[in-house]
Order: sequence, then structure tokens, then C-alpha cells
Amino acid sequence: MRREPKQKCVKPSPTSVSMRKIAVTFALGAFIGLGGCTGGIRYPSYYVLNVPQQHASPSVPPRRVLGSAAVRELSAPRFLNEGSIVYRPGPEQLDYYPYALWAEDPRRIATETLIRELQERGLFESVDFYDGRQSPDCLITGSLDHLEEFDEKSNVSVEVGLSARIINLRSGEVIWRGTSIKTVKVGKRSVPGVVSEMSSGLGDAVSSLVDSMQERLLALTPSSK
Repeated sequence: MRREPKQKCVKPSPTSVSMRKIAVTFALGAFIGLGGCTGGIRYPSYYVLNVPQQHASPSVPPRRVLGSAAVRELSAPRFLNEGSIVYRPGPEQLDYYPYALWAEDPRRIATETLIRELQERGLFESVDFYDGRQSPDCLITGSLDHLEEFDEKSNVSVEVGLSARIINLRSGEVIWRGTSIKTVKVGKRSVPGVVSEMSSGLGDAVSSLVDSMQERLLALTPSSK
């Protein structure tokens, strides 16, 4: 029978043992430091648009000129759909606040604001959110085109832009289309200050959009005497 040669047992040198102990102690200390000290971890802050309620001019009483309407959720360019608040450090630059996120989709807020404004104006017999199951007389579609902070040297402002159109579903005709862009200067240079002005700008942009819509719809319908 062939015998395997005996393997020699080599004792580690005192130097190598000491180095291993130092490496294990350092790794353990780093692990405990990361796990036990949460002060170095930054968590995101979440923000929501709080659009102030607009009030139509009392000199223009609401008058229903069309039947039912439904508003499809507004679309938006891709850079507004990432969940972070957007800012532009220059005309051709775009960036995101890494720790400032939207708690609710701005497209949804803009759509709800538009529906609320239309309901208050009373231009339609009814205005609802479009879920694909209704059969309204008119369908309103559009997009949230801008919702960004603009930085220009020491000046900070926000730009809010909307576009929309009304489609007569019985005829397929586009009976109105329009855009509205509002630029608001930011007084308090902070993320909460920027969000506050975005909320105000969105309310103003929606109100202007519905002003244009109202002017067109009233022109289409002869006034009753």
C-alpha cells in the first residue's frame, strides 16, 4: 500500500498573527461605527404641492355652455416623472435634488387642480376625472410641461407650464387648445420655499388656462337673453 507523505505543520509567525488581529479589529470597529452611528446617514425629505384655491371674478357669473366633461390625467416630460424636484443651474442644464422627493405625483395634483377649477367655473354640466369608462360629451387632455426651479446667478425662480385641449367626442373636433406658463420669483432660497412658489405658480397657471378656455367656450355659444 502506498503511503501518503506526511504534511508538515507550519506554525504562523508571531508577526502574521498580530497583523490578522489588527485587520479583524479594524473591520469590526468600522462595522460597529457604521451601524451604531446614524448621524452620518441622510434620509430624503418628501414634499407635496399645496395649491391655493383660486377664486373666479364675481363679475363673471358661471354659465354652463356645454354638457359633461372628463379630464384625463395630465402627462409630463420624462424629467418630471423621476420623483425628484428638478432644478436648472443653467439654461441648458438640468439636475435633481437627490434628497428632495415628491410625496405625490405632481401630474395628479395638477389634474385635480384643473378639475376643481373647472367645477367652480361651471362651464360644464359636470366635470370628472376620466377613467376610461365614462361617455362624456367632451374630453380634456393635456400635459404638465414645466415644474422646475431656475437658477440665474443670485436670482432663483420657478417656472410652471401647462397645455391642454378640449375634444368634442361626438364630432371628434378639437374645440379649444391653449397653454399657460407662469414664472414666480423665489423669496426664500430653500427647498420648502421653492415648493411653496411652485404651488402658487401651478394655481395661477391653471387659472389662466381656464380663463382662455372660458373665453373660447362662451364665444362658441350664443348668449341667451
